[in-house]
Amino acid sequence: MTKPLDLRHSSSVQQKLDMKTKPLGSLGKLESLAKQLVLILSQGMSDDAMRTTKFSINNPSISVFAGDHGIASEGVSIAPSEVTGQMVANFAQGGAAICVLARQLGWQFNVVDCGILTPQKNSAVIDCRLGNSTAAFHLQPAMTNTQLEQGLVNATALVEAQLNQGCNLFAFGEMGIGNTTSAAAIFSALSGIAAEFTVGAGTGVSGEVVQKKRQLIEQALLVHQLSSEQPLAILRCLGGFEIVHIVGAMLAVASAQKVIVVDGFIASAAAMLAVAIEPNSKDYMVFAHCSSEQGHQKMLDYLAVEPLLNLGMRLGEGSGAALALPIIQSALAIYNDMASFEDAGVTQVVK
Repeated sequence: MTKPLDLRHSSSVQQKLDMKTKPLGSLGKLESLAKQLVLILSQGMSDDAMRTTKFSINNPSISVFAGDHGIASEGVSIAPSEVTGQMVANFAQGGAAICVLARQLGWQFNVVDCGILTPQKNSAVIDCRLGNSTAAFHLQPAMTNTQLEQGLVNATALVEAQLNQGCNLFAFGEMGIGNTTSAAAIFSALSGIAAEFTVGAGTGVSGEVVQKKRQLIEQALLVHQLSSEQPLAILRCLGGFEIVHIVGAMLAVASAQKVIVVDGFIASAAAMLAVAIEPNSKDYMVFAHCSSEQGHQKMLDYLAVEPLLNLGMRLGEGSGAALALPIIQSALAIYNDMASFEDAGVTQVVK
């Protein structure tokens, strides 16, 4: 059960931001971000503690969850499913984009095998396997109830271990050939928006393949007859092993009242499911960027959120979430360290 964000300190946080040596609201989204972060990080604090605490991001963690998809056998990607395992090996060796960004920006990095065709015998890969691959979801449910439940349990355990190490900010990336098709299907099932508008080019497929992805999703929605009020059924029928882990991890972080940084299209589909399961979880989410995948802006609109960045990225892996860290740290630095008009002896600027 996730508690709603306690807004008891909201007025004092806003007043402190307004009294900084700047025109009111002139730091734009950085100010609203600072307020959200401080409110999350101050849960349960007394008024006295609020006045003296310098808020910080501690041991930020980014985990990439990998899983293979049965729907990939229908040719929905430019890459074969074997690439999932190859990329997991690349993550473990530190050679992928997300590895570079994590090192550059100071993230703790984990890679998790949630169920891929070619398991990696590497101590750097965390084993949370639910199988070799999901089933093709246009024909049958992607996973069983047992797999769904085990994925949620696995994710909670991973988050709890990181919480015990003092982590207060979590991001989740993914790898899985076919997972943009899964994410688009989830979006359509939750929102009622037709596949024509939720499906994009993914890894860069042709228009013909995009049309095939739409048809497969339409078939799946007819087969499963899912209601938007059944998020767990949607996840079981249309999701991926990596997506169920991301949903579980987001719910666990929200329950612990820490910060969730949401990446792109697939991570946002997981966030939609988490919010549908536990609406209060949205209070703890920071949306890192808008992907260039066609449906992502529609997802953000559906959730009524604004992303921090729009860099035309569509890689996944948590790459957009990784880039949000220095912005998040900067927002807290403004709140903690920027002088007030009174402190600096500056005449207050009136809007």
